Amino acid sequence: MIDITLENFQSALIDGSMTTPVLLDIWAEWCGPCKQLGPVLEKLEVEYAGRFTLAKLDADAVPQISQQLSQMFGVRSIPFCVMFKDGQPVDGFVGAIPAEDIRTFLDKHVPAAEELEAAAEEEAAHDALAEGDTEGALEKLQHAVATDPANDDARFDYVKLLLQLGRIDDAKVAFAPVISKTTLVRRFDALQRWMDAIDFAAPPAGAAPELAGFDARIAANKRDFDARFDRARVLVHAQRWTDAMDELLEILMRDKAWNDDLARKTYIAILELIEPPKVKVADGQIPPDDPTLATYRRRLSSVILS
Repeated sequence: MIDITLENFQSALIDGSMTTPVLLDIWAEWCGPCKQLGPVLEKLEVEYAGRFTLAKLDADAVPQISQQLSQMFGVRSIPFCVMFKDGQPVDGFVGAIPAEDIRTFLDKHVPAAEELEAAAEEEAAHDALAEGDTEGALEKLQHAVATDPANDDARFDYVKLLLQLGRIDDAKVAFAPVISKTTLVRRFDALQRWMDAIDFAAPPAGAAPELAGFDARIAANKRDFDARFDRARVLVHAQRWTDAMDELLEILMRDKAWNDDLARKTYIAILELIEPPKVKVADGQIPPDDPTLATYRRRLSSVILS
């Protein structure tokens, strides 16, 4: 629980709500219903275990804030509770309402326990990968997806790691629930293109295509874009990402719009696939760009804009 003053209003309430919802309880010492509501809110903060932060503001001690919020919501009495999210007041309620009604109010605005658990598992998976613990990371991502199936970030990381490890069938099973999102979520589209490349380069029956065959066709005709694109797909299957993008650039330099922008879309998909997890930095600092990613983004821009 936090006591709000003029000095910490910005940091504790506005900035604090950017990461965790903050419920502001506006009260006064002379207010009987305020004294009834306060303990209920404190118990709920414990019950919700970090899913929201409870902040209290004495209306008599800090009238500037309490009056501004009362005018904003058209409220003239206390206790008055305001929910802050992403730095903004988004909802409120007036009076010492029952605990069940407060839970209903909270559940509209705070993340579910499953969401927080999955997010924590995802972060732990990134830490495990940074330490070289691939199996540990895979286990944590699997748990994150099972805990919160709607966590697209965790699912992307899970499917991506399965593909990196060559567990193609498992990746396809994990990807199936979001296959309809490939036209809406660029990273899922990238995973789909990777799996399509795997199916092309490693068919379940028959011989896999070899680079030498494509090299011969390209040597005979540098504008054989089908051969260049298929060669890029084989390179994607081998996770030779920069080689694949170099081949796609050869297409783009000669025909930017070839085959309904297929080369450009595939290039962008590879950029999505090779982007590393965001590293933790101190507040106010900008994470450094991955040099390979930055270089190939510049190359694409240079070709597209030329």
